[in-house]
Amino acid sequence: MIRRPLRPLARILKARDHGENPDAIERENLRLRHEEVRDRARSRAEGRLLVLGGFFFIAFSAIALKMGGMAGAPAEEPRAADSGNPIIAQRADIADRKGRILATNLDTYALYAQPPQMIDPARSAAELVRIFPELDEQELLEDFAGPRKFLWIRKQISPEQRQAVHDIGDPGLLFGPREMRIYPNGPIASHILGGASYGREGVSSAEVIGVAGVERRFDAYLRDPANEGAPLQLSLDLTVQSAVEEVLLGGMNLLNARGAAAVLMEAKTGEIVAMASLPDFDPNNRPRPLIKGSPADSPLFNRMVQGVYELGSVFKIFTVAQGLEMGLIQPSTMIDTKGPMTWGRFRIRDFHDYGPQLSATDVIVESSNIGTSRIALMFGAEKQREFLGRLGMLEPTEVEMVEAPTGKPLLPAQWSEISTMTISYGHGLSVTPLHLAAGYATLANGGIKVTPTLLHNANRAPASGW
Repeated sequence: MIRRPLRPLARILKARDHGENPDAIERENLRLRHEEVRDRARSRAEGRLLVLGGFFFIAFSAIALKMGGMAGAPAEEPRAADSGNPIIAQRADIADRKGRILATNLDTYALYAQPPQMIDPARSAAELVRIFPELDEQELLEDFAGPRKFLWIRKQISPEQRQAVHDIGDPGLLFGPREMRIYPNGPIASHILGGASYGREGVSSAEVIGVAGVERRFDAYLRDPANEGAPLQLSLDLTVQSAVEEVLLGGMNLLNARGAAAVLMEAKTGEIVAMASLPDFDPNNRPRPLIKGSPADSPLFNRMVQGVYELGSVFKIFTVAQGLEMGLIQPSTMIDTKGPMTWGRFRIRDFHDYGPQLSATDVIVESSNIGTSRIALMFGAEKQREFLGRLGMLEPTEVEMVEAPTGKPLLPAQWSEISTMTISYGHGLSVTPLHLAAGYATLANGGIKVTPTLLHNANRAPASGW
């Protein structure tokens, strides 16, 4: 850029020739130079403002577009970032076949303390003991005065207890949200549901995990966010289940029995409508497992799927059914029932003397041990074992409970001829009552094997968790 000269020689000489003041020329040129500098500065400023205005326009347009998109999107709960694996607190409900709730969640709180933030630990300890009498005031004081910066006090508290703790007014006593698993029907279907407990815990959430029964069997399904909280629908009917347990308890008390079990199952589908084991328990306050003694002494023991027993005369129907299937007998076939029946040092007798012969039908009607033993000898040990295996009597049941694999049948060490005879009337082979129910359902289903299930419409069972 060429600057304007302040005292151009030609104009100065000309001005002197005409008697003018050369200094006026300098002042005029200086003024013009300033105006040129001012015009250039104004031009640069206007250009900068134009560029800045363009940037503001683009920025506000982008913000407007983003806000418009957010306004049109469905509302979502904001989620805080977590450096580790997130704790999945939500757990789906469990319902019966009619949609009635068997297990659900209740929003509650946990109580914890941060001792460095406490104002009056002694007063807080005394007030906490007043609210929670099971706490020890001296232990609380030692914890509050110690080096710990975090201390769980109660994992679950009621709304009333939360308000009472809030009224203490100590900023070091804090609350964390929790979901508590509750069973609104108490002990009803307790062995089937099993129970739940807390897994991983954080200040703001905690895992609710299944510990037994279908709660544990379908734990993955119940905790899977992809299912969007859809309930797990069981085949149980809550009304029938309650009635079965009531009648079973009455019979148990009448006979002064140590325990009792019952099952009601659809013969065509295998869906269990009701299944009970007594004594039972309340899954809201699940008892601890026994450390010593027999597992059957615990109310947690499920006699329907874990207890194996020699079930006796109810097995005779399988022996006669096998004879009919193999074409060895007909309902009117006469069976030798003279007794006692001798095999080595063993003697097989009937409760009554039914005479020298009974028809195959009457062998069942009169429950003849000798009659079923004679029929069993017609097909022998190998065929008997094969037949009972196809009925599912030699393996644990496949019902959807974590306890089911423990109900493994007890088989004879050697399936001899005497074993064949005693097993024909229900001795020498121990199975669960659910094995028996599934076997009877198979016979009632025209010989098509029935697998017991706790899922309603089992062909639409959840794919996750089993």
